[in-house]
Amino acid sequence: MSGTIARTAQATAAMALALGIVPLAFAQQAAPSGNPTQIAAGAAAFAQNCAVCHGKDLTDGQFAPALRGGAFLSKWGGATAAKIDQYIRTSMPPANAGGLDPETYTAITAYILQRNGAAVGGEPLVTGSPKFAQITLPAAPAAAAPFAELGIGGITKRPLPAWPTPPDRFANYTPVTEQMLDDPAPENWLSWRRSHQGQGFSPLKQIDTHNVKDLRVAWSYPLPAGEDTNEPLVRDGVLYIFGYGDEIFAFDATDGRLLWRYRRSLPKGIMLSSKKMMALYGDKIYAATSDLHLIALDARTGRPVWDKLVTDKPGFRNPGGPLAAKGVIMQGLTTQAPGGGLIAGFDAETGAHLWTFDTVAAPGTPGGDTWNGLAANERSGASVWTSGSYDPETGLAYWGTAQTYDTGPLRIRKPGANNDGLYTDSTLALEPRTGKLVWYFQHMKNDQYDLDWVFDRVLGTIDVGGKTRRVIMTSGKEGLFDTLDLNTGKYVKTVDMGLQNFITRIDPVTGDKTVDPALLPGRDRTRFICPHSGGGRNWTPTAFDQASRTIFVTARDVCMDMVPAEGKGFLSSGVNIDYAPPAKGDGRYGLLQALDMQAGKIRWAHRQRAPYTMGVLATAGGLLFTGSVDRQFIAYDQATGKELWRQGTSDVPNASPISYSVNGKQYIAMVTGHGNPLSGGLGKLTPEIEMPAVNSSAITVFALPD
Repeated sequence: MSGTIARTAQATAAMALALGIVPLAFAQQAAPSGNPTQIAAGAAAFAQNCAVCHGKDLTDGQFAPALRGGAFLSKWGGATAAKIDQYIRTSMPPANAGGLDPETYTAITAYILQRNGAAVGGEPLVTGSPKFAQITLPAAPAAAAPFAELGIGGITKRPLPAWPTPPDRFANYTPVTEQMLDDPAPENWLSWRRSHQGQGFSPLKQIDTHNVKDLRVAWSYPLPAGEDTNEPLVRDGVLYIFGYGDEIFAFDATDGRLLWRYRRSLPKGIMLSSKKMMALYGDKIYAATSDLHLIALDARTGRPVWDKLVTDKPGFRNPGGPLAAKGVIMQGLTTQAPGGGLIAGFDAETGAHLWTFDTVAAPGTPGGDTWNGLAANERSGASVWTSGSYDPETGLAYWGTAQTYDTGPLRIRKPGANNDGLYTDSTLALEPRTGKLVWYFQHMKNDQYDLDWVFDRVLGTIDVGGKTRRVIMTSGKEGLFDTLDLNTGKYVKTVDMGLQNFITRIDPVTGDKTVDPALLPGRDRTRFICPHSGGGRNWTPTAFDQASRTIFVTARDVCMDMVPAEGKGFLSSGVNIDYAPPAKGDGRYGLLQALDMQAGKIRWAHRQRAPYTMGVLATAGGLLFTGSVDRQFIAYDQATGKELWRQGTSDVPNASPISYSVNGKQYIAMVTGHGNPLSGGLGKLTPEIEMPAVNSSAITVFALPD
């Protein structure tokens, strides 16, 4: 919506007519409603700036909802001109909210009111005038009662019994602050893995190892059918979740009462994907969308506040989600296109783009001469498809990156060259306000196995050399957990899950990993490599108990035959990948482990036939919760790995379970909905485990009986 209305009545009317927009008053009424000059100017401005999303007739847009008709009036019926005008000024257009001159906004408001049959009158509307606060949209047409044609289903005119009004969960809403995200109140789950530290640990302990057997469903709600890997967020009795097809829901966290629902209108042909996480910050909730946008919604109403395109480069996807810190919303993208992945930063309040960090270093830049002589447009990878962590003391955001599928050009180092391939398989420490790279650590140089390190970054403390040290802990699909100094990125140590067979040595000072040259993939013969490129450990996040310094992690104990391919192959070194059981495996592919990060050893391991498909929730009640591909949601004893409780579900459990409390009652929430690669199972390795014939999705919440 740009331009001014400082034009003649004839010119504005002519523009509107030329654009095919005939004001309703002129077309259908003998006595026009609305000032002709203002309505014509509003029509022209709408056509220029709004019609591309909402449609030139206000009802036929493919990118945004209708602005007239029953659906629109069911939400906005009775709203004043002042309320509508305020909404438009603060939200539209998404890429330039509030950026137009005041007269144009008023004209557009008048046009929308008039097209919906509001009694606008013949004088120009003036923002802030008493009349502006009195004009209202008409109410939506009354919906016919169910079965009205049969003479039943109407409502009596007799008095109805009184009934308590549900609580207003937003009545005392206060902005989400940095301090809340750093250390949330016990009852809340404010960000991915609960807090900035990424630990996935709840301090709630009402549900414990003794009473977990009594858990039962408190409420459940169906979500749009399809893949769903989203980890819900909870703030003061409100649960937020992202549904397939780019819908966001807010529920009363005690009973599943729907508080609001946002539905995004996506361009035709967009490939839908679930989003692993959202972010709460201030009075907004932030989410990534399938059309590569980052959006901010009012957390109390679901109203769009701003909407920004992350990149217009082709070949990107947006399956992860944002990290909020220091007034910045950061978002990573994934791609196999030339040039590699990226992380971008946007101002939390305005959506202004602040910076973009390219995760594949360009020639001549720091780290840029590590691609075996490849030109910039021949490099790819380092995708980002999970969110980062943030530390308030260092002021740094920590992100992980993936490998490159184009492994062929990096396979053998050219004389005098470097083929590490930065910044693939790395931890990046970035300044949120500037995107400046402060330090990096490459966990696996020249990854030829598709065993990326793009997963959660857990912040905590362990004792090193008799001193307490603040560290960051993460692993790749290999199941090797590297520990780094939080301030500098200096290598501390590695804890091995015992899954991999191709790394023969880890340098105790640098953390560099030596690969068995006999197991380097190639076209000459098949190599047997553990784990499989689908994990091993994969994107399903860990949980960390700071008190015991233990990481709990799910994995798939399955290997791969890297088979010579005709043509390029799955990896461009000329190999395809087949599932294979471990050499001494017993058919139990699902692995849950407790890793003592202080002592550097495995505390215990639990194995089962069905691979795990969820991340891990740890609680102060001594419990672990996770789920598996056989549609089972399970609780374990944190100390021993003993199974304590299980519940069958309608579809495959995904994402990670969370815990929260409302009015002193603790809840456990989990999400189902298969479609991601992990939830597809292992196929012929476990032929008796079949995917549900009907793809469905839901959120289910458990609690102890009252």
